[in-house]
Amino acid sequence: MIQGEGRHDLAYYEAVPYLLVIESVEGKGEWLRRAEHPELPGCVAEAPSAVEALEKLEQVRLRMLRLLWDRGAPIPVPRPPLRDLRAPRSRPGT
Repeated sequence: MIQGEGRHDLAYYEAVPYLLVIESVEGKGEWLRRAEHPELPGCVAEAPSAVEALEKLEQVRLRMLRLLWDRGAPIPVPRPPLRDLRAPRSRPGT
C-alpha cells in the first residue's frame, strides 16, 4: 500500500484476478470471440480466435489500469468469493 493514501500500488491491481468472460459473437458477417472483464467497465477485446482475444484483452486491461492509476481514479476490485472453494467442507452432523 502507498503510505497515507489507503490505496495499493499498481502491481497489486495488475495481479487482481478479475472475472473473465469469453463468448462468440457475430460481427460484420463473421464470428468473433469477445473477451471481457465485466468488473472493469469497457475492458473488452474481440478477435477471430479466443487466444487472440485474450492477448488483446490483457493489453487493454493493463492500459486501463495504468490510466486509472495515473489519474488517481478509483480502480474497481472484485468482491472476494463467498467461501474458499479449496477449504474442506464440513459434513452435516460432524
